[in-house]
Amino acid sequence: MNEVLGITAAALSLGTPLVIAAAGEVVLERSGVLNIGLEGTMLSSAFAAFYVSHVTGSPWLGVLAAIFVALCVSGLTGLFALGLGADQVVVGTGMNLLCLGATGSLFFTGFARGGELLSVPVVPSTAGRIPVNGLMLFAPLLVLAAWWLLWRTRWGLAVRAAGEDPVSCAAAGHFPLRLRWQALGFAAVCAGMAGAYLSVAQTGSFAENMTAGRGFVVIAAVTFGRWTPLGSAGACLLISAAYGVQYLAKARELPIPPQLFDALPYMLALAVLIGAGRGKAGPAALAQPFEAGR
Repeated sequence: MNEVLGITAAALSLGTPLVIAAAGEVVLERSGVLNIGLEGTMLSSAFAAFYVSHVTGSPWLGVLAAIFVALCVSGLTGLFALGLGADQVVVGTGMNLLCLGATGSLFFTGFARGGELLSVPVVPSTAGRIPVNGLMLFAPLLVLAAWWLLWRTRWGLAVRAAGEDPVSCAAAGHFPLRLRWQALGFAAVCAGMAGAYLSVAQTGSFAENMTAGRGFVVIAAVTFGRWTPLGSAGACLLISAAYGVQYLAKARELPIPPQLFDALPYMLALAVLIGAGRGKAGPAALAQPFEAGR
């Protein structure tokens, strides 16, 4: 029973940033934008939350700073991918490298001195076997918000049309680029909160490349979830359970190479992608640029 509770607690804690980021990524990919740069956006947000929480002593101000930085990073991504029509995969890869280098340099310049791990104030959590903090409560709310926006509003219908056939969407009187920018803004808010969770809710600190591929895991979960908010959230929790098993196995010091447990979540994400590739295809215009007037 204790092991089940331990894995459940770990899955909820480790899965929260994945679920939050996936809620935004679903909406964005439904609009036709593939944000490979999600990893870098989350990493930049994690550093911003860490820095502001350290300076002000308020983790909630850190969360707001993380959202602001995520909006800035996503705005730069949108400038190239949407404004200039550049290849979305190339733009996202470049943003990941830029954010990795920038956060690493800023952290080592300002904080990583003497090898000491700097702690910052964190979001309060409840006591108990399965602690819950304030940011955890946003995960189901954002998933429901994404579902409601996509399937219960005219805006969501237009967004899905922009992701399937932007030319027809424009012919119907909508503006696909505007819809994609709006979806990018929603995804940025979610990515900012997800990144902030890593530094001011889960660890209370920052480390170079602390996202450790979580952005790519989210993209895999969205694919496995068939580009639906609820399906993607379920996939995120499934993958986060693998993280929980990883930590439990390390704590028990099982006679198994630790590298195998380190790779377990990513192996599961890869299996998820392979399985998803045999199912429903994604939005028809996903990752395809659109120019108004063409």
